[in-house]
Amino acid sequence: MAVMPTDIEDAPEGALRPHAEEAFAHELKALAAADDRPRPSRWNLSPWAVARYLLGGSLPDGTIITPKYVGPRRIVEVAVTTLATDRALLLLGVPGTAKTWVSEHLAAAISGDSTLLVQGTAGTPEEAIRYGWNYAELLTNGPSRRALVSSPVMRAMAEGRIARVEELTRIPADVQDTLITILSEKTLPIPELGSETQAVRGFNLIATANDRDRGVNELSSALRRRFNTVVLPLPASAEDEIDIVTRRVDQLGRGLDLPAVPEGADEIRRVVTVFRELRGGVTADGRTKVKSPSGTLSTAEAISVVTNGLALAAHFGDGVLRAGDIAAGILGAIVRDPAADRVIWQEYLETVVREREGWKDFYRACREASA
Repeated sequence: MAVMPTDIEDAPEGALRPHAEEAFAHELKALAAADDRPRPSRWNLSPWAVARYLLGGSLPDGTIITPKYVGPRRIVEVAVTTLATDRALLLLGVPGTAKTWVSEHLAAAISGDSTLLVQGTAGTPEEAIRYGWNYAELLTNGPSRRALVSSPVMRAMAEGRIARVEELTRIPADVQDTLITILSEKTLPIPELGSETQAVRGFNLIATANDRDRGVNELSSALRRRFNTVVLPLPASAEDEIDIVTRRVDQLGRGLDLPAVPEGADEIRRVVTVFRELRGGVTADGRTKVKSPSGTLSTAEAISVVTNGLALAAHFGDGVLRAGDIAAGILGAIVRDPAADRVIWQEYLETVVREREGWKDFYRACREASA
């Protein structure tokens, strides 16, 4: 039986970034209506339907499910299956591989609620994962359930939903380890009250971690064993990455009243090509080796460059995305180290971009932005 959340407020009209369960409510409703496969306890959809929601497709009634993740099907299937077991899910990858995006949509499809979130930082306290106290109530009446403030993880345990922990390796090691008992015993002790919160069926946890953060606060072996790790790769092909950037920019652009993405298809292809060549160290034809800058040049950064370019085109141009609109954004994404990266970028411009047929306007715009 599907359990719909009762405490999520409706998104305010004109919300800049609606939660996944709000933005794609029509798709989730259509999937639930068409889904006749077995559902784990307290799941809104079957594992098959959750995978269909992320990967996209069409339903018998004609509803089109838009892809939320473009990549190997097996990765999504393993992630969904993990959440149907007693193992937590760790999404691992370099920056910009859609870890947060995937975790949000998994939670939205399974629980109908992606908001039970702990954002990991160097200053995340233990209370963010376990529980805190309403100190006015605590001082007045002493420790009680009424004085206790549940964390998102504690709420998810009690309600049988999916909790999310973002950037797990940014959290101090001693705070990370508060998850061990939760994930192994499915219990959160409350020693101040001599009681505990036990997880009910439907509870699980999705954590994300960044490959670039290895060595910051690495997971203990005890905690790592509680997770099934799924590595999200960078897009396998240029066409896949172009598709991802185009879809995401289109979604962001509609919320910001920006021009339609198809008007800038050529520039999107250029941004993706530049990013892939620089991070791969070789041109698309495999003929010329190039140096890689210090930044990650991820798909997420490509989305940002194109979105900023569309805003420039809309507010200071004719509404059509052109080379001049994306040049400054590309420069900012590539040149993170003012000394070394600038040299790498200039060399790439002169040896690759300058000689590429049909890229003269792009070359001139980038030269002007770099001056």
